[in-house]
Amino acid sequence: MHVEPVLTANQQLVFKALGDAEAPLSAYTILERLQGKGIKAPLQVYRALEKLIDFGLVHRLESLNAFVVCDHHGDHTQHPVAFAICDSCGLVAEFVDSSVQEGLSRWTTGHAFRPKRVTVELRGLCETCDGASK
Repeated sequence: MHVEPVLTANQQLVFKALGDAEAPLSAYTILERLQGKGIKAPLQVYRALEKLIDFGLVHRLESLNAFVVCDHHGDHTQHPVAFAICDSCGLVAEFVDSSVQEGLSRWTTGHAFRPKRVTVELRGLCETCDGASK
């Protein structure tokens, strides 16, 4: 049985800001969007983001230093998440692929490595932008 986490007011604000966004947001962009709504300091945003990540509701895109709402809520230690990020339009597509999971599992087992969090990022051009460049 999966129990939805109870979010604090700040976590709800940050989660909603990310959910309403059309693209990944940096912590400072989130702060700008939430000023006047009770969040006044970067630390408040970072604390909320940290908990939202722990709850499996949000992902940090390392290469962009930005955050997005998770499309596949849950524990990603069992099912690593991957992102395809378009360098032209900024589109971010989240996906889970069993072959990625199997390959990472094989490597980590073979190297006695225990990952705490896994995020795979593919950078390139989406279908629309790739077609436009031809």
